[in-house]
Amino acid sequence: MPLSHLRGAAFAGLVAACFGFAAPAHAETELTAFKQAVAAAAVQNDAIAAFYRDRDYAPFWTSADAAARRSALVTVLGEASEQGLPAARYDADRLVETFREARTQRAIGRAEVAAMRMYLDYAHDASRGVLTPGAVLSEIKRKVDRPAPATLIEGLAAAPSPLAYLRGLSPQSPEYARLMREKIRLERLIAAGGWGPEVGGGKIEPGQSGPRIIALRNRLIAMGYLPRTATQTYDATLQKAVQAFQFDHGLTADGVAGPSTMQELDVPPERRLRSVLVAMERERWLGNARGDKHVLVNITDYHARIVDKGEVVFETRSVVGQNAHDHRTPEFSDVMDHMVVNPTWNVPRSIAVREYLPQFQNNPNAAGHLMLVDGAGRVVTRAAVDFTQYTASNFPFDLKQPPSNGNALGRVKFMFPNPYNIYLHDTPSKSLFNRETRAFSHGCIRLSDPYDFAYALLATQTDDPKGFFAAKLNSGRETRVDLEHPLPVHLIYRTAMGEPKGRMQYRRDVYGRDAAIFDALQAAGVALPEVQG
Repeated sequence: MPLSHLRGAAFAGLVAACFGFAAPAHAETELTAFKQAVAAAAVQNDAIAAFYRDRDYAPFWTSADAAARRSALVTVLGEASEQGLPAARYDADRLVETFREARTQRAIGRAEVAAMRMYLDYAHDASRGVLTPGAVLSEIKRKVDRPAPATLIEGLAAAPSPLAYLRGLSPQSPEYARLMREKIRLERLIAAGGWGPEVGGGKIEPGQSGPRIIALRNRLIAMGYLPRTATQTYDATLQKAVQAFQFDHGLTADGVAGPSTMQELDVPPERRLRSVLVAMERERWLGNARGDKHVLVNITDYHARIVDKGEVVFETRSVVGQNAHDHRTPEFSDVMDHMVVNPTWNVPRSIAVREYLPQFQNNPNAAGHLMLVDGAGRVVTRAAVDFTQYTASNFPFDLKQPPSNGNALGRVKFMFPNPYNIYLHDTPSKSLFNRETRAFSHGCIRLSDPYDFAYALLATQTDDPKGFFAAKLNSGRETRVDLEHPLPVHLIYRTAMGEPKGRMQYRRDVYGRDAAIFDALQAAGVALPEVQG
């Protein structure tokens, strides 16, 4: 049996037995051999080489007083697959064998560096993720704040409990814990045969009966949405179960098993597990940096929320970027520090030259709600311009839409200045918020209830947020309002997310990003249960 499959006292005892390193018989000669072996093994890693050089090659893992550290390392390496990490990258069994076979000081020196390499590889992946986000997809702008190798080594060296320190490298957020629980649940369910046969077929409505109702009933029972029952009719109890399923999957909760609901019902647990594994990697990218109070926009969920100490204190529907090149909403974090009431829409150049310039070439008076502005900031009369002489590369004008009820940004925008020109804003196109799928914008996030969002932000700096906001709004003038308490904004993309007191929520992979990330995780060595050895 692989050593990493052992748990508890048996595992701890075996680890301790394997790690007895004898002191050198001829101290000076063998100590030199140990140092030479460490120096040679560490030469390809600058951080490891510098660490041992600075401590005159004194052992960190293989000294007599490092037993707890060694045991803790092998323990967490053996648990790596539980976190959806590529366990073969830091193989606990291989490390134990390396230590077991180290009988000379040169071999012990090589084992010393092997342990350090495995530790740093594990710490890198467990703390901030296996992958580099932007290397997988350029639309993921998230910057991962990875701790330096020296910081990781120093932290472990100073830790009163090596095991607690190593386990604490992973995100300590409640969401990460919920995802780990769901991973375990799904793996057990898959091992037991999953959710049974798919329902298949077209729409099913309340009142119907027959074999497909039985299949729907059995599927919902297996998923935990329905208690065991022998009903063969789409009755009120079954309809309520369908509604609960729809709510948990971001569908219109009408209790009718239409095409979208049927499609989501027939998703196998293996695909849900992929979503969870990707969500765990994304949570590692985010680390512990959410902030006690923050704005959270889940692109796949089409909602924006204000979260305070883990509790959602405000929520509104959102519209996100279309699934098209240059329109998909990027993922990143920043800090919201002000809002603009009665904003001017400064049309992004990409939209100006791709969408509006062709219109002007056909009709100079097209899009009359937009002002044409030259490089000096002067408004230019359309009739004085021959638009046919310009291309996307030499168009010399800016386009602006002054504040108004019909402004593309509505009456307020919320700013967290960033190089991607992304922000949250109002919109005059309210009907889109009633749709189940809401990916329609050029990339920015439109809010269904922007005024209420403004009140929630302003409540920390005025006793009358509604009156304060109304005064700025009714002036008709563009007005910047600084937030006295700026707060983090996280634009995330999660197709699996936990509810503090409910089931796991799942959403569709609207941009296909999760599929790309899972492929990259598999290439890195992350395995689903059915392909694990």
